[in-house]
Amino acid sequence: MIVRIAIQHSPTEGYDYLVSTDGEPLYADAGLSTFLHALAAAIEGLGPEVKAAELAFQGIVSGTYPLRVLATRPAEVAQHAVNTTDAVAEAERE
Repeated sequence: MIVRIAIQHSPTEGYDYLVSTDGEPLYADAGLSTFLHALAAAIEGLGPEVKAAELAFQGIVSGTYPLRVLATRPAEVAQHAVNTTDAVAEAERE
């Protein structure tokens, strides 16, 4: 199974995430202090049937990652998501 992890950031509310599959919410949390905390919390709740996750930050999909990559290289994945979102925002401003 492939799930979607959607992470949002608000300067006043912190980071929140929603894990879903086929458009149906599975679980979520809010008020986390960093992107990495939100990503780690989202991954912690995944069952053994999940093999990969599509990751979106601020509505921009940065990729689909095997679960082992999310678990072993979360900082790289998080930085890629932030960079992708920043690049898309910059392109929209041009």
